[in-house]
Amino acid sequence: MGSLVYDKEKLTDYVEQIQEYLRGQRKAFDIPLDLRGTEFQKAVWQALLEIPYGTTKTYSEIAREIHRPKAVRAVGSAIGANPVPIVVPCHRVIGKDGSLTGFAGGLDMKEQLLKIEGTLL
Repeated sequence: MGSLVYDKEKLTDYVEQIQEYLRGQRKAFDIPLDLRGTEFQKAVWQALLEIPYGTTKTYSEIAREIHRPKAVRAVGSAIGANPVPIVVPCHRVIGKDGSLTGFAGGLDMKEQLLKIEGTLL
């Protein structure tokens, strides 16, 4: 494995797109992703990428979509391992009762992200 090298120029598109999203000016990202995880994790992350801007899904819905309806807790664990929150929108997953649950950045941040998307008023 190579060493990590900070390259501001290569990060420019990523920074700009996240800033645009946070200002409410971007609804989708078109930056390249190199997601690495188990096949199960990658299936969950792909399902997250398919949740439209401004909408939410439950952990149970994600489990059903990846054809593992009994794997709700495992879905939660895979979401928690998401290496690129916001870009892979794990904040769009909520509890089946509509409650905000688990987010690595904290529930306050999750609430703010959903407000940006107009999901919470």
